[in-house]
Amino acid sequence: MNSLRVLVADDHAVLREGLAMLIAAQPDMGVVAQARGGREAAQLAQRLQPDVVVLDVSMPDMDGAAAAEQIRADSPASHVLALTRHAGQGYLRRMLRAGATGYVLKRTAGDALIDAIRTVSQGGTYIDPSLVGGLVSRVLGAPDTSEEPVRRRAELTEREEQVLRLIAWGQSNKEVGTKLGISVKTVESYKATALDKLRLRSRTDILRYALAQKWLSEDADPE
Repeated sequence: MNSLRVLVADDHAVLREGLAMLIAAQPDMGVVAQARGGREAAQLAQRLQPDVVVLDVSMPDMDGAAAAEQIRADSPASHVLALTRHAGQGYLRRMLRAGATGYVLKRTAGDALIDAIRTVSQGGTYIDPSLVGGLVSRVLGAPDTSEEPVRRRAELTEREEQVLRLIAWGQSNKEVGTKLGISVKTVESYKATALDKLRLRSRTDILRYALAQKWLSEDADPE
């Protein structure tokens, strides 16, 4: 199994070292470098092209959002995972808009962080479970309905809806295929068709649509 190449960026040395040890202890991961700030993280990401960058949101010289934008521009194959103490909506909104596909709170880090790294590395979106039910809906809000045609749930087939639901819950294409008993290529086909029907372009758009459909409420069934 190829190891995921992870870059860890946090200005607190003890926490950064602890995160690096946790990640390095996984059989499918390795830490390629550590950064003490946002600018250093962006520079290292450009040079090393890691699979995942675990990025603190509040850092000196360049904050997490600015660093995420720079990393996505210079290292488009690298997935950005925000790790932060901030549960406020402004921070989450900024990181998602900057290109992060994962957001984990430090208070729940550990197994959640490892799961998040694996999820984003496979193209999935991971939002800290404590934020999904309530905060995320306030952060992202309803999708823009000014575009035509109106994004209606009825436009999707049952299978297309199943695929989008699972993607919205942070599952990768491979995980969706396993759960539904279909190939990854078939998942990608359903996803592409659904995105075309709904005029969506990204996983963030899928997340907004899912929130509008109340697919991510605390009592919702991800399937």
